Amino acid sequence: MFISEKEIEVRYAETDQMGVVYHANYVIWLEIGRTQLIKDLGFSYAGLEKDGYLSPVTNVNINYKSSVKYGETVVVKTWIENHGKLRTTYGYEIVHADGSIASTATSDHVVVKKDNFRPISLKKVHPEWDAKYVEIAKVTE
Repeated sequence: MFISEKEIEVRYAETDQMGVVYHANYVIWLEIGRTQLIKDLGFSYAGLEKDGYLSPVTNVNINYKSSVKYGETVVVKTWIENHGKLRTTYGYEIVHADGSIASTATSDHVVVKKDNFRPISLKKVHPEWDAKYVEIAKVTE
């Protein structure tokens, strides 16, 4: 299984008054991880948008295991959990420098045409990208 890794230095602006990362910022980190995975595979989400397609989030699930604080560095690990005809589920771990898990997450996405938001298979839009996801996914439908 292919796992992409992206290091994040926790910025002060991402924390609350207790110096702990505010929970909504984890969603941003998931996006950073997902974008890095796509880049590591040789593709470009910006290129997909330029071609007239989007990949909106249809579900996000985050499990918080331990706090991340200002000044820490974490690694966002991202992989393809499941890839089907219309939906892709990305898996994530946000890991402390000591290797302990701060959080786990998944996010579901579909590809849609930008002009009408109708779902379309990644295989029809970008067959090479789809084939790579099939190759590295933990589960395929």
